[in-house]
Amino acid sequence: MYAVIETGGKQYKVAEGDVIYVEKLDAEVDSTVELGNVLIVSKDDEGLVVGKPVVEGAKVNAKVLAQGKSKKVVVFKYKAKKDYRKKQGHRQPYTKLQIEKIDA
Repeated sequence: MYAVIETGGKQYKVAEGDVIYVEKLDAEVDSTVELGNVLIVSKDDEGLVVGKPVVEGAKVNAKVLAQGKSKKVVVFKYKAKKDYRKKQGHRQPYTKLQIEKIDA
């Protein structure tokens, strides 16, 4: 059984037990998060259920394992022959989730 969920403007294919990194969610470590935007659910006995745009009554429960920041991305801008240089770094915050249960 798997599901396709949407969070943080991105879509993820998840199954029970999977560990995924999503855009930062406002949740404490070791708490449970309920993700309600389920786009597709694949059940073993029923087959594929596609939502319009979401599957009614479906939700995914996940446990928050960690909050953190990804590796640094260096943004370097310059204009040739104009003595313009700008170096900037960015670390995107993320939430590490473990999928516990898919309710559909």
